[in-house]
Order: sequence, then C-alpha cells, then structure tokens
Amino acid sequence: MTNITLALGDITEQRVDAIVNAANSSLLGGGGVDGAIHRRGGPDILDECRDLRASRYGKGLPAGRAVATTAGRLPARWVIHTVGPVFSTTEDRSATLASCYSESLRIADELGARTVALPAVSTGVYRWPLDSAARIALTAVRDMGTSVTEARFVLFDQRAYDAFETALNELPPA
Repeated sequence: MTNITLALGDITEQRVDAIVNAANSSLLGGGGVDGAIHRRGGPDILDECRDLRASRYGKGLPAGRAVATTAGRLPARWVIHTVGPVFSTTEDRSATLASCYSESLRIADELGARTVALPAVSTGVYRWPLDSAARIALTAVRDMGTSVTEARFVLFDQRAYDAFETALNELPPA
C-alpha cells in the first residue's frame, strides 16, 4: 500500500528515488516545475529528453503519458516526465489528468522506484482548479496498484498545500 504524504516546498530538493516533472509535450524544458527541474538537474536531463524526441516522441509526449530520464544533479535517481492536460470548461479532461499520475507510478514501478515526489500537475499555466486537481491526483494515486511505498505530493505554496490537505482528508476509503 502506498503511503501518501504532503510537503510544502521545492520538488527539486526532495531526496526520493524519482521526481515527477509536470512537463510540456516538447520535453525540452519550460516554466514552473519543468523549468526548475531542468535548471537544477542540469544538461543531462535535457540531453536525454532530446534523445527521446529524436526517437520515440518525435511529435512530443502526449498528455497523460509519462517517460523517465536521468535526474542529473537532482537528489533523486530519475525524473519521470508527464504532460498534463490544459483545463477546459467545455471538455472533461479529468481522465487524462488522472492518467498523468497512474502512468508516472507505472514508470516508477518499471524503474524500481519506491519513493516518488509528485507536483500538482496542470495547476499552473494549464489553469486546472486546485481543489479539483487535488481530488483527481490523490484518488489516482490511492487507486493505483503500485510498489511505490511513498507518494509525496510536494506543493509549491500554502494555497496548493491546503487544497491537497483538504482533499486528502475528504478522500473516501478505497
């Protein structure tokens, strides 16, 4: 059973087996969590992402999918990149957001990662409302059959932490 924990802070400082990156489909870095991971992790991450673009993901990584690279200079072994959906008021993309988490944990299992740090995918520039994103993320992680022993949601600010804490406390039993 996976222990779900919450932390307020910088995901790039987490000492875990794998850090999940809220990447954009290009895999070539960007803003927010993605930019922070690439800056702190160094050029090795970008080099592997370029190799992935040149081979399997020529058109980019689709939303809801995940792929792993080295963690470079981060205090983790791997970075698992996942692309969240852009929030829409006219189309329900909840399943795609949930897939970001289940696919990330599936990749973590393939790698043998037991501790994973996760961000609040799609809640930045992709504008997913925090309360909804927290419920979807926590439910997806709780319901995923995985060998990961700790799924640590690392929230950048108090507002995000509070939303995830509320959602975790309101999560119905599996």
